[in-house]
Amino acid sequence: MSDSSPLPPVRLHPEAELARDALSTPLLSRAARLARWAGPDTRVDAGGGLAEDQLPAAAEALGLTGDDAAASASEAWRVAVDTGLVEITDEETGTVTAGEDLALLTGGAPQDVLGVWLGALETVLADASVPDLDDLVDAMEEGGEIDLSALDWDPEAEAEFLDGVLGNLYLLTVSDDGPGDGPVPLPALAASMIVPSDMGEPTNDVLEQVSDAMMRLDDQFRLLEPVGLVEFQPVDEALMADADEEPSAPVDDTDVSRYGMVRLTPLGLYGLRARLLDAGFAAPAVGDLADKGADALLDGTASYAPNAARAETEQWLARREPLAAARELLAAARGADAGAPLRRLRCQQALSLVGQEAEPALREVLDDAELGGLARVWLTEHGATDVPVPSEAMVFWLTIDTVAAQLAAEGNSDELQALVEGLARQHAGFFAAAWRVDHPATAEVLEAMGRLHPDKKVAKEARKAAFKARSQKGD
Repeated sequence: MSDSSPLPPVRLHPEAELARDALSTPLLSRAARLARWAGPDTRVDAGGGLAEDQLPAAAEALGLTGDDAAASASEAWRVAVDTGLVEITDEETGTVTAGEDLALLTGGAPQDVLGVWLGALETVLADASVPDLDDLVDAMEEGGEIDLSALDWDPEAEAEFLDGVLGNLYLLTVSDDGPGDGPVPLPALAASMIVPSDMGEPTNDVLEQVSDAMMRLDDQFRLLEPVGLVEFQPVDEALMADADEEPSAPVDDTDVSRYGMVRLTPLGLYGLRARLLDAGFAAPAVGDLADKGADALLDGTASYAPNAARAETEQWLARREPLAAARELLAAARGADAGAPLRRLRCQQALSLVGQEAEPALREVLDDAELGGLARVWLTEHGATDVPVPSEAMVFWLTIDTVAAQLAAEGNSDELQALVEGLARQHAGFFAAAWRVDHPATAEVLEAMGRLHPDKKVAKEARKAAFKARSQKGD
C-alpha cells in the first residue's frame, strides 16, 4: 500500500458501541480484572511480569484452567501493565498499585476506553511478531543472550510482514469489490504478500513460501483474536497431520475454509484505521466530510467508489436544509480546472438524493453555462414543468463534461466505452461538431473516444476531431 493515495473510506460503528466491544474482549477484560485483583502482596519480576509463584492465583482469579491458564494470566497481566491499568510502584521490591487508567474503563468517555484498547492491541501485535517460545529457548546462548541468527528471525521484517498482512486485510474489507463483512481465506491473504502481481502460475518455491506464511499467520491470528481485532477460524489440524496418518474423519479437499478464514471485527477496523493514520496513511472514514463545506465534499468524494460516495453524501445532506444544501453544492460544482467535471458529476449524484425542496436552486442556474445542463436533467427527472429546451451548444458541452467526469472517475472502463459507442451511434456528425465545444477537456475527451471506440473508422474521426480541438486552442 502507498501512503500517498487515500484508501477507500471505512464505515465505522459508533464509538460508544466500539467501546463496549473493547471492554468485552477477553484480553482487555482479563487485564482489568487482574488490575482490580492486585493488592499489596502482589509482586512482579524485573521485567514487570507477574511473579511466577503468583500466576496460579491470578489464573484462578480469572477463572482459567488447563495447561494454558498460567500463560493466559501472564499475558493479561502484561497488557494491564503496558496499558497503565497497573503501575509498578517500586521496581526493587516489585510492588504494584492500580494505575490511573483503570478508572477510564468505567468512568471515561468512549474515546478513553478505545485509547486503552489501542494500547492493548499494540502489546499483542508486538507479541505476535515474536517466534514461538520453544524456538526462543532452543536459541538461547550461554549467558542468557538470544541468538537471532539461529532463529532465522528478523524482528523488523517480521513486524513489517504482519503490518502488511493487516493492511491488505483492511484494504480488502473496505474496498467495494472486496468481501466486505465476509471472511477472507488465509491462503489468499498469505499469497497477497508473497506472489508477485505479474506472476502467472506460481512456482513450487513460491507456493511453499505461501504455505509457510499461511501457517505463520495461523499462529498470529490465534493471538490476535482475544484482543478483538479479528474473528478467526484456524487451519484444520487434519491438514497439518503427517501424510502417513489416517484422518480421523472424512475431509473435503475443496472446502477452502479448512485452510483458515479471517475477518476484521468492527473494533478491528477501528484499530487498524487508527494505526494507519498514525503511520501517515490517508485512511478516511465515512462521515469525515459531514461537517465540511460542499467544496470539500465534492473534492473529497472524487476518488470514492459509488457506494461510499453516496454514504458520505447522505450524511452530509442529513445535516442541512435541502434548498440551502442544493445551492451550496451547485456553487461548489463550478470551475474550469481539471477536477471540475468530476465535481459536477458528484454534484449531480448528490442532488439526486435531494427532494423537490431543491427545485428553486436548480431553476436559478438554468442559464449558467456550466450548470444549466445538469439543472435541466434534474428538473426533468423530478417531473418539473416548463423546463427550457437546451441549446445544441449546451447539449454538446454537457456531453463533453460528462465523458470527462467518467474518465476521471473510472478511466478506460467498459461502461465508458459503451457510453462512447452510444454517443457516436446516436449523433450523426458528432465529431464534426464536438471539436468546436468550448470546454477545457474537449481535446482530451475526443482523444479518449478515439482510443476507446472499437470501430477503426469512427476512432479515426475522433482523433482528427481531437487534433482540430487542440489546434483551435493553440496547444
